[in-house]
Amino acid sequence: MRRILAIANRELNGYFNTVMGWLCLGGFIFLTGFIFAWIATQYADYATQAMMDPYGGGTVSVDEHLIPDFFGTTAVILLMLCPALSMRLFSEDIKQHSMELLLSAPLSSMEIVLGKFLGAMGFATIMLMCTLHYIVILGWISSPDPMIVVLNYVATLLLTGAFISAGMLASAFTRRQLLALMMSFGFLMVLWFLSGIGSIAGGSVGNALAYLSVLSHIEALSMGLLHLKDIIYFVTFIGLFLFATHQRVEAMRWQ
Repeated sequence: MRRILAIANRELNGYFNTVMGWLCLGGFIFLTGFIFAWIATQYADYATQAMMDPYGGGTVSVDEHLIPDFFGTTAVILLMLCPALSMRLFSEDIKQHSMELLLSAPLSSMEIVLGKFLGAMGFATIMLMCTLHYIVILGWISSPDPMIVVLNYVATLLLTGAFISAGMLASAFTRRQLLALMMSFGFLMVLWFLSGIGSIAGGSVGNALAYLSVLSHIEALSMGLLHLKDIIYFVTFIGLFLFATHQRVEAMRWQ
């Protein structure tokens, strides 16, 4: 475990020592701040109209409108940023020939993969922590359900882990970071829109495609509903891609 954490710390520090890391962090903070302000303004206008409408019930729930909209938009931002975060994990080491040093060190392939994955997830967690003050603001102006907030963060972390694990596999196949970014982003875009394709296909094939889509598994979590099938989906997704990356690293030892 100590060696895994050492690799994770190396990767985490690497993000703060590169322009790309700071651009991702700054861009995430800027975009989430802008989106939160826009959604909060729209929510305030909608709530005001509902209060003035004698047939509208007079109230609009922040748990059903503002929070799911914010985290849903955050998921789209992560869809674009995670390929940039993961593209360097193996490609940089392969290009700089430092991968040979890792493979010759007393480290197993799984320790290398897990260390890099935890390092990227650590940076992603720091990015998500930069949104906590929005929840504080919500608690000051309204009364959001803490469980819905927690489940949205859990869903976002699971989604981020899935995105990064897929990006790691792409990064392990090329020394060109831009190519790794394009490969992982293209794959994630297809995975993102599978639910829409499934609805068009219909039948058992459509249901299978919809199940493979990440959108089908974050909708319930964003509404505060914890389903075991959604947790199993993300854990299995991450596990499969980490295993595939491990197999790729093992193959490098024989090249």
